[in-house]
Amino acid sequence: MKHIFVVDDEKNIRELIKKYLDKEGYETTLFDNGKNLISEIRRGKPDLIVLDIMMPEIDGLELCREIRKISDLPIIFVSARDEEFDRILGLELGADDYLSKPFSPRELVVRIKTILRRVDKGNNHHTEKLILKDMIMYMDRRYIEINKQELKLTTKEYELFEMMIKNKNIPFTREQLLEKVWGYDYMGETRIIDDLVKRIRKKLKSLNSELEITTVWGYGYKIDDETK
Repeated sequence: MKHIFVVDDEKNIRELIKKYLDKEGYETTLFDNGKNLISEIRRGKPDLIVLDIMMPEIDGLELCREIRKISDLPIIFVSARDEEFDRILGLELGADDYLSKPFSPRELVVRIKTILRRVDKGNNHHTEKLILKDMIMYMDRRYIEINKQELKLTTKEYELFEMMIKNKNIPFTREQLLEKVWGYDYMGETRIIDDLVKRIRKKLKSLNSELEITTVWGYGYKIDDETK
């Protein structure tokens, strides 16, 4: 049984989400603030967190920053703040998805299922590994090694990177990447892809990797195996 933490200061929202998650067979733990969330993550080891942004004491964005210091578990933001800036910032901090209030509980469940299904698929143990330039990607552990160091990626960063590695030399448009990584139309916000690429590039550079995500001007992005 998958265990999901729901963090929201609005009781009616917490209970509504719990109702739908219980119906789908998930174990759900509710929090009305994030004060003790980090310690509970270490103790309870949830499979996914549904996280509000606007909360007392410590907001969801700060919580996301703290969570990413210790874990890459999936995070879905739900927030009354519907500005593009907030959505982009949430994803920049490592969240995997963002829903604006009021939202459809059924849509939230679909997005949770999609994320957990992809995580499970990546955790199916087999011996396959991909090697490209100075990178080794261990498919069984969702683990990437570059120059004997781990390339630490969030769930969405990993999925984007893995897909481009598996399809090296093939350029993708931003719209194609959105569809393949999120699995549904994300309201055409292709800037989200630009942000994911920017973050992955920064992490590759920090490890002095030979790998590059190349911009295909007027089209999108690709990873190739050519040596400059």
